[in-house]
Amino acid sequence: MNFHVMIPARYQSSRLPGKLTMNLHGQTVIERVYRQALKAKPTSITIATDNPVIFELASQFGATVEMTSVSHQSGTERLAEVVARANFQADDIIVNVQGDEALIDPALINQVAKSLASSQAPMATLCWPIDDESMCHNPNVVKVVRDREHHALYFSRYPIPFDRDGIGAQRYRHIGLYAYRAWFLLELVKTPACQLEEIEALEQLRVLWAGYKIKVDEACVYPLQDINTAEDLEKATQLLMQEV
Repeated sequence: MNFHVMIPARYQSSRLPGKLTMNLHGQTVIERVYRQALKAKPTSITIATDNPVIFELASQFGATVEMTSVSHQSGTERLAEVVARANFQADDIIVNVQGDEALIDPALINQVAKSLASSQAPMATLCWPIDDESMCHNPNVVKVVRDREHHALYFSRYPIPFDRDGIGAQRYRHIGLYAYRAWFLLELVKTPACQLEEIEALEQLRVLWAGYKIKVDEACVYPLQDINTAEDLEKATQLLMQEV
């Protein structure tokens, strides 16, 4: 199956500035993301950045890297700029792998691409069952509710569904790995933000508000933590040391 991986990579981060350039067990975070994406064997991989330091780093380890506008408000907008000036077919599949997903399993990249390829939806993502009650009440853990065909009904930072009578509802956390059809990526960035998106601070709600479907399959392997804090970086280092 043909699909393309794009990695939006910005330098600034509110919790850990410059994290993509930091050392993670002998490689920078952004290089580890790139190396994991290579294992998924996509048709192409492009790093999209607005930062010359990241551009130079990516060039040094052999990645295809493109400079994008500094005015983008999201990684989605950054990828859309690259898609708009490239020679993609309308239904080509673009997988958005976040630049801080240094431990991402290549099987997840392949899974989300295949999920979209086998669906009529213009966008796909993944989820994982929540088995820790503290996650339900953590606003940094995004929850998702699906219909019977595994299309998203809603995403929220609140524990959904609300278990009014305590019958033991299974909740799922959203995994921030996305696949788009190329035409839809261009359409999405032209769609204005909606109130739901602004209230929850979740861009994917714009898709549902506009009437499009998002396929949400359960991840085939346990998704590891992305790098958001210094503690995350240390945990990732320890995991990699255990693999040696």
